[in-house]
Amino acid sequence: MAIVGKKFPNLSVDAMNEMGDTFKLNVLDEAKNNNKKVLLFWYPKDFTFVCPTELHAFQEALEEFEKRNTIVIGASCDTPEVHFAWLNTPKDQGGIEGVTYPILADSNRNLSGTLDILDVEVDYNEELDDHILVGDNVTFRATYLIDEEGTVFHEGVNHMPVGRNVNEFLRMIDAYTHVQKNGEVCPANWEEGKQAMGANRAATAEYLSQN
Repeated sequence: MAIVGKKFPNLSVDAMNEMGDTFKLNVLDEAKNNNKKVLLFWYPKDFTFVCPTELHAFQEALEEFEKRNTIVIGASCDTPEVHFAWLNTPKDQGGIEGVTYPILADSNRNLSGTLDILDVEVDYNEELDDHILVGDNVTFRATYLIDEEGTVFHEGVNHMPVGRNVNEFLRMIDAYTHVQKNGEVCPANWEEGKQAMGANRAATAEYLSQN
């Protein structure tokens, strides 16, 4: 179920920070109360393979997100205790030591289930005469960009083996911020400093003729 253009779900979820503190975090409130954009990225599991590369990549770009008035939040269905163990595992051992942004611990799947990003199907088992869950019941690599009013302006879902390009999210934040400030629209492959255009056919035709 796509939620672009809609408010992010108003749900509080357990979260863990690098200090080992467990607390409730509401993504919608983080955006609205702090007047900031939020990048929320989901990954399948702690202590896996592609996942730590992504968490470190977002950490390395954290200053760039902060320059863009954007909060970064990670998320999976692991428990806070597992998050804390992973946060205390060195990078050269596959851990995420050094990551400083909060990580949601959606172990009851309330938020990920609402977002419909879980790798799970329900099949009927004739032998048991009952329905059983098929799949790992963990999240795909889903990403949400949320504006200062709590409205989602981007969502994307990758399959488990495919890691994300962090720079693309910086580009999308730049583009959306340009739209917010200038009322122009951003054409394909737009980057900060490049020409945008008006939202009409004449502007499109002019842009295409020049590019």
